[in-house]
Amino acid sequence: MSNTRKTASAADDSTGRSDSADLSLAGGLTLLRELFIKRFRIMLRYRVNFLAQMLASYLFFAVLFFGGQAAVGSVGGNQAITETLDGVIVGWFLYTMAQSAYSSLPGNVTQESEWGTLEQLYMSPYGFGPVMVTKVVVNIFQSFLVGALMLGLILLTTQRTLAIDVLTIVPVTLLALVSVVGIGFVFAGLALVYKRVESVSQLMQFVIVGLIAAPVAGLSPLRFLPLVQGSSMLQDAMRNGVRLWEFPAFDLGILVGVAAVYSLAGYAVFLVCSRVARRRGVMGHY
Repeated sequence: MSNTRKTASAADDSTGRSDSADLSLAGGLTLLRELFIKRFRIMLRYRVNFLAQMLASYLFFAVLFFGGQAAVGSVGGNQAITETLDGVIVGWFLYTMAQSAYSSLPGNVTQESEWGTLEQLYMSPYGFGPVMVTKVVVNIFQSFLVGALMLGLILLTTQRTLAIDVLTIVPVTLLALVSVVGIGFVFAGLALVYKRVESVSQLMQFVIVGLIAAPVAGLSPLRFLPLVQGSSMLQDAMRNGVRLWEFPAFDLGILVGVAAVYSLAGYAVFLVCSRVARRRGVMGHY
């Protein structure tokens, strides 16, 4: 009887652990689903603002394109702008997604503070860090959506064609965005402590442009900055039709390494800032 009880107890413990693991997995999927629903409900609720942002980004590119075309055409340099236009399109495509992915994190923290729901996230059974990481997944997905829409509009406007190999573009772009998300984590952490950091974080727009346009040659140290390697590889993929498996292993290693280092470092800074905000008692204040 004693052995039977022990066996039954062990079976119950094993089942309990399995159920707990299943519940944890199911809970994580539920969290992801609910954050997706929340994000797109907000996007639909404030659709005028979302459409205005898309329109502003498109008009800004259109002004650059048509203005530059007219200026170069007036001096007989149409060939020059044709040769660089594809690079500008790819760069703008990456910039649109990087800006959205980067700014979403500090924007989320600021919004949650304004709504008075930031402490609720901190007390979530999932943990504050995992909730924010899940938000990153949702933010990146939205960034891909925004980037795809913008790319379609730009290609229609310019009547240009690019190599769109999803199996290459998606992983390269994803890893490039993950590297800049690390910087987003840093500013999200600063927003927890200091609340108003919009003016500082907006300066990153110019930094992002510089990183995307940075030249990459040989063993240039610029390769180890966020977005730089990803931007270079995306240019090769979309302009020259280079496939993912055709890139040198060294380039792929830098892309993966930069994404891992910056994202983990940014997340670590975010966790430290969250502890500082909690110690100061300003987690839920705005």
